[in-house]
Amino acid sequence: MNLTTESSSRYDHLEKMGLPELLKNINQEDKLVPLAVETALPAIEALISAVSEKMKAGGRLFYIGAGTSGRLGILDASECPPTFGVEHGLVVGLIAGGDRAIRYPVENAEDDKEQGWKDLQEHQINEKDSLIGIAASGSTPYVIGAVEKAKSMGVLTGCITCNQNAPLAAAVDHPIVVVVGPEFVTGSTRMKSGTAQKLVLNMISTACMIALGRVKGNKMVDMQLTNKKLVHRGTRMVMEQTGLSEQEANQLLLQTGSVRAAIDYFQENKNA
Repeated sequence: MNLTTESSSRYDHLEKMGLPELLKNINQEDKLVPLAVETALPAIEALISAVSEKMKAGGRLFYIGAGTSGRLGILDASECPPTFGVEHGLVVGLIAGGDRAIRYPVENAEDDKEQGWKDLQEHQINEKDSLIGIAASGSTPYVIGAVEKAKSMGVLTGCITCNQNAPLAAAVDHPIVVVVGPEFVTGSTRMKSGTAQKLVLNMISTACMIALGRVKGNKMVDMQLTNKKLVHRGTRMVMEQTGLSEQEANQLLLQTGSVRAAIDYFQENKNA
């Protein structure tokens, strides 16, 4: 298969470029990414609609990938609990080679077509859940094997890839194909391909959490108050919604434990 992600860069002699030219050219390539994502919006919408319905019915969302793709899935999954206040395990990211592979390369891990499904079985994935395979090339055996088996078991499947006619896209219910073109450094898919995957993952998790009622207005009303910055942000949200002073809002927020709970408490008791 002729992979766009492996095709030669539009630029050459990178080591001879001055820093201003190098940065300008990287930035020029980066500008192409959101335009490529835009062309995939109908496919992204279809996948999100299907996944969010599954999640409303109590299902979980799994991401599975290798290398950069796996790390991006883990990043997106790990940010859902603190951002939206959902339980750990509602969105799960898996990477070829296990947790060690988050920081270190694990030799040949992505080439094992059976291991992805084995890793998913540890989480008792079932037909209530959804699985999104992430692979820039669209040919990673670890990911393809996982989605093929999951689909055969009734799991809703999708993917994010950056090559047309990729085997991964053919293996899932809802493929998302974002063709960003050759990388600035030939084959370095952590660059434009990785950026495209991150943008799509932002859309998927954010839209699903909104569908689950985890955003009110434009605010993260269920975010975890894990540091001073977030407590201050939450206090401002409560002030805006209730008209309370900063001290009163802060006290109510800490008493109730979340922005949503603080606002609900205020609404229930303001006329008492």
